[in-house]
Amino acid sequence: MSVENKPLPIIEVVNLKKRFGRIQALKGISFSIGKGEIVGFLGPNGAGKSTTLRILSGLIPADSGEAKVCGVDLAQEEGLVRNHIGYLPENNPLPEDLRVIEYLRFRALLKGLEGSRLKERIKVVLDICDLERKISERKIGNLSKGYRQRVGIADSLLAEPRLVILDEPTIGLDPHQSAVTRKMMERLRGEVSFLLSSHILSEVEACCDRMIILSHGQIVAEGTLHDLQKRFVNKTTFQIVASSNKIDIQKKIRLLDQTCELLQDDPVEVSGKRRYNFSTDKGEHIAEKIVRTLLEENDIRISEFQIRRPDLETIFLRATKKNWEEHDFLNRTKI
Repeated sequence: MSVENKPLPIIEVVNLKKRFGRIQALKGISFSIGKGEIVGFLGPNGAGKSTTLRILSGLIPADSGEAKVCGVDLAQEEGLVRNHIGYLPENNPLPEDLRVIEYLRFRALLKGLEGSRLKERIKVVLDICDLERKISERKIGNLSKGYRQRVGIADSLLAEPRLVILDEPTIGLDPHQSAVTRKMMERLRGEVSFLLSSHILSEVEACCDRMIILSHGQIVAEGTLHDLQKRFVNKTTFQIVASSNKIDIQKKIRLLDQTCELLQDDPVEVSGKRRYNFSTDKGEHIAEKIVRTLLEENDIRISEFQIRRPDLETIFLRATKKNWEEHDFLNRTKI
């Protein structure tokens, strides 16, 4: 595809800055999100996530920098961006005395839907968010927190947005309710872009194409899970389950890799086998070579092998640790 025909990013942010009094919430962040991407927006409390989401939603202005959402320049016409996006804030206020169907009809009218399209879109979002008929007829005030979140997400999808911004959509929900949100994003993957802010890292890891990690108003890491694993974890850890002698296994391994270290050695129930965890500085290809070599040894009997890749929580802690050590509680660089 030529540069001229390449589709514009759904979100394009360049050197975005925002200050609240003495606290600089954003220190010049830059990133982009393409059509159909699901991107996790991560960071500790006070990192600048919600500030960024509010700017991108047209709710507050940036102090400086550039931000375009669905081709709309927020510095010039931020009101227009609401025609293209759906936004679910972290604390989503809903009218408790309205039935779900009444609320969605009211919201659809505010968004310019009418007639057959209004009816069709309400039907579609109720289905996508798994709000069956008996729920749609109930008053919002009588719903659990999980169902209220579904109503908020249904609202965000009414006008067929090109981008949906979700700020902590699953916080406080049980696993079943959280799974409904993941299912919704998977159903719309490729058609709608999602920017998802969440503290539940396992969910972000499960459903997002890329992650952007903020700390003290700065982007400290960005990329796919595989990219971040390579950047922030220097050692490769792998696990072997075998019924052979530990000393024999270590001798064979060290002939191939002097840096390989035994981290843990545990029995496997009553089978007589043991589970060995090793780490190496030389990467996954060496771990695989070690196992292939051990499998060729008659006196070493391996029944399981697994390369243990670091999860998103490990990466998150490593990515933000240095930044937290360098800044005080007012987001100022320590001298």
